[in-house]
Amino acid sequence: MGERHSVVMPSPRLLIGRRSLQGAYYMLTTVVAGRESIFVDDATVECVVEALRCSDREHRSRTLAWVVMPDHVHWLMQLGNGNISRCVQAFKSRSSRAVNLHRGSEGSLWQRGFYDHCIRSDESLLTQANYLIENPIRSGLATKAGEYPYCWTRWPSATE
Repeated sequence: MGERHSVVMPSPRLLIGRRSLQGAYYMLTTVVAGRESIFVDDATVECVVEALRCSDREHRSRTLAWVVMPDHVHWLMQLGNGNISRCVQAFKSRSSRAVNLHRGSEGSLWQRGFYDHCIRSDESLLTQANYLIENPIRSGLATKAGEYPYCWTRWPSATE
């Protein structure tokens, strides 16, 4: 396995104005360190998906949609207990441990930081879910919505 390099999110300005509002909806993006394509098989992706489910079980979040791309994750969720930074940190920690155990590797899986966008309307939730589900199409990993195996949304019609 190749050497991993820590890649920092593009700008510390991402922290400016970040607010954690319990009950608010967020579109989150987090990227694998070095943009390494790690999430290419069912078992590795399941490590990430289980970390999302665990966040929901711990009432840190209520997941509305997700897509696990080869080198990053998009997560549409409603914030539960705690703040957004702690929620994402818990997800990244849990998924990193699981992926490292599965792959027999060590070290940080994720680059530092994450991107978040607070969603302000119900209509925008479905728009964001569709954007997320269509990400594999834009990346050339699928030709139509619902074809890419590593995505999920609460709105079945979003994948039709």
